[in-house]
Amino acid sequence: MPRTVNVVEQAARRDAILDAAQRLILSNGYERLTVQDILNDLQISKGAFYHYFDSKQHCLYVILGDALSELHERFDAITAGQANPQLALRAVCDDCFALSEHEVLRNRVLVSEQALLTGESSSQREEQARLTGREQTRALEISWTRFLEDAMRQGAIPERDPRMLARAILGLYNSIWHWYRPDHTLRLATIAEFFTARMLAVAGVPPDGTASV
Repeated sequence: MPRTVNVVEQAARRDAILDAAQRLILSNGYERLTVQDILNDLQISKGAFYHYFDSKQHCLYVILGDALSELHERFDAITAGQANPQLALRAVCDDCFALSEHEVLRNRVLVSEQALLTGESSSQREEQARLTGREQTRALEISWTRFLEDAMRQGAIPERDPRMLARAILGLYNSIWHWYRPDHTLRLATIAEFFTARMLAVAGVPPDGTASV
């Protein structure tokens, strides 16, 4: 009788496939990546792969959705725990660069392939993962917009279109992952110092480290 795979083992196998897909997307490019590449990397069978995912695109959608969901949870946790909007925004910016190497790679995949969430899929599981990724994109932007709108009402930052401001800050941050490589030639701390100051400046937060009430 075959051994029953428990929930923890299933989650570990699923995560291993996603990790391999993420690495291979960055090293080979998404267009050149094949399911066989993932199978060869992990030394698993087609059945083991297709038990969890319908295609390489399904893997990508799950990677994007998981990344966006985590970013959203981190943002909400920080902003909910800090009453002063300027201090909250500084804390969010700090958290944006408190990343493991795995999270840096994930952000690179997110930025390079997020546009693929726009096309419909024929597979039910794949389409559900795509819609989840799109909803997570929208939810993160809405959270940023509402936070900035509330900060404007409190007089913590200058008044302007909060949605456009959210997109400007997120766009500035996302631009990093188009070119940054964790190869130790440029430290993430150096990038954090440079871009945090500019993200805060876009929002209209004073650069001197003080926060007005």
